[in-house]
Amino acid sequence: MINYNNKIFKPVSNSENGETSNETAFLYKQEGNILSAEYSGGKIIKGHLIGLVDNEGNIDMRYHQVNEKGELMTGICHSKPEILENGKIRLHETWQWTSGDQSKGNSVIEEQ
Repeated sequence: MINYNNKIFKPVSNSENGETSNETAFLYKQEGNILSAEYSGGKIIKGHLIGLVDNEGNIDMRYHQVNEKGELMTGICHSKPEILENGKIRLHETWQWTSGDQSKGNSVIEEQ
């Protein structure tokens, strides 16, 4: 199992309907297979996520955040890890809003 504890991730790409950008930073914490994170930056004032990590390092998570418009947004996300040549982790994410327009998207975030 990949251990994401104390790793910082930043987005490198996102669908147009997403709110994260290269200004958003995620600080991951992990205890056993339980993952959590706080994040902010760009359009996001404050956000949290909680998820479960499987034996291959895949993450099944739920997130909620307050954006710069003052809206509370929620969603689900599935992340698949890729280990880069430099040993850092890249996460390939598929997500869907569970608030607002319920739209789906894809994003990629990388360990800093």
